[in-house]
Amino acid sequence: MTTPLAAVVLCAGKGTRMRSEKAKVLHPILGKPLCFYPLMRALELGASPVVPVVGHQAAEVERSVRALFPAGPLRFALQKEQRGTADAVRSAEEALKDFYGRVLILYGDVPLVRRETLAALVDAHERGGGVLSLVSTRLEDPTGYGRVIREGGKVVRIVEHKDCTPEQRQVRDCNAGIYLVDSSFLWKALANIRSTNAQGEFYLTDLVEMAAAQGPVPSIDADFNETAGVNDRVELSARARDLQTRINIHHMRNGVSLADPATTYIEEGVTIGPDTEVGPSVSLTGATVVGRNVTIAQGCVLHASSVADGTTLKPYTVLEEAKVGERCILGPFSRLRPGTDLAEEVHLGNFVETKKARIGKGSKANHLAYLGDAKIGSGVNVGAGTITCNYDGVNKHLTELGDKVFIGSDTQLVAPVKVGDGAYVGAGTTVTKDVPSGSLAVSRTPQVNLEGWVERKQARMAKSAEAGPVKSDKVSAG
Repeated sequence: MTTPLAAVVLCAGKGTRMRSEKAKVLHPILGKPLCFYPLMRALELGASPVVPVVGHQAAEVERSVRALFPAGPLRFALQKEQRGTADAVRSAEEALKDFYGRVLILYGDVPLVRRETLAALVDAHERGGGVLSLVSTRLEDPTGYGRVIREGGKVVRIVEHKDCTPEQRQVRDCNAGIYLVDSSFLWKALANIRSTNAQGEFYLTDLVEMAAAQGPVPSIDADFNETAGVNDRVELSARARDLQTRINIHHMRNGVSLADPATTYIEEGVTIGPDTEVGPSVSLTGATVVGRNVTIAQGCVLHASSVADGTTLKPYTVLEEAKVGERCILGPFSRLRPGTDLAEEVHLGNFVETKKARIGKGSKANHLAYLGDAKIGSGVNVGAGTITCNYDGVNKHLTELGDKVFIGSDTQLVAPVKVGDGAYVGAGTTVTKDVPSGSLAVSRTPQVNLEGWVERKQARMAKSAEAGPVKSDKVSAG
């Protein structure tokens, strides 16, 4: 039988060195708040419940976390005063009063911890037989970090840097701050921690010596970058680069080509199929899903959109909450706004904008068009400069184009309006009423050619110039 697992994620700190009015754990890294990542890793591991401990800007942090995980098994705890990490974890006791099992302790400002590392910690704990297990990391320069002190190869305590003896400061094995603790031991031990240290705080690290007195304290090693926290904006940027590199490597190893990984921005949660090629300076964010054999050229921006197999996005195409079918060709400089839904083999060219537009198979709008609040059939050709006039100043209205409609250049479709199957609309037409299937709609002022008009105009202008300026006895007001 699997032992129940809960998680406590410390999110209470102010983050003074961020120089910000925003709580540190809410600062974004690759489109999501810092605290999203450790919370997500805990949930992926199967922890239930997960307890974010909030403090500074508690209400705002809680709102943000609930929005990130609306269906998550969350229970919030409040640390009223910043009195150290042990006090922060102790604040979660009430939230876990009905929980009996193992408690994973994480930090809201440590975004790079891997699920695999946490799973290894759980495995080490199960095999080790103790009441506490921890993650350590080895540093060439451990200044400022708590040292993992071992005797006979066994972990016996952690000593914070300010409390280390000169000999202990030579130790390179450092505390990563990640623990797995039996709940039956945790709450009793926390009640016995005292603040008799250089900082006058309640150290969570004191648990290690207490646990070592009862049995072995298993430890696993992790790379420093994985366990590094964020204290200021420089470190925030460094963690973001590391996380982006990790994500990009993941996609490349799964068959995606990135022309310039250093400039490719892909958020966690984006899915990309194999044999897709991504150009430089591309941004893929939100719950974006990209299929197989897709080409995404330089400068494209996709947010919360889906792109099916075989589609080509030419440079600087922008998609926001849009759905694109197979083998479409978009761009360059196309913009697909929320509610756009393209069937297969649709072509949208340069400076074409869509919004709440459903466009059928094989339809084309290759130049300079706006298609908003539109339902467009298959095999439709939309000429350059065409717009749907969907807004009357109060409400939005629908434009409907049937199958195989031909819309001439510089057409205005004043919604609500329908153009039936196979109908033609002549260039320069303003369509204000429905066009029956198979009809031709034209609304133009009749063309008049005035022969000799240019010659007569030039003659008048020449005569006026010979006459010179008109004399006047009035004083100019200028």
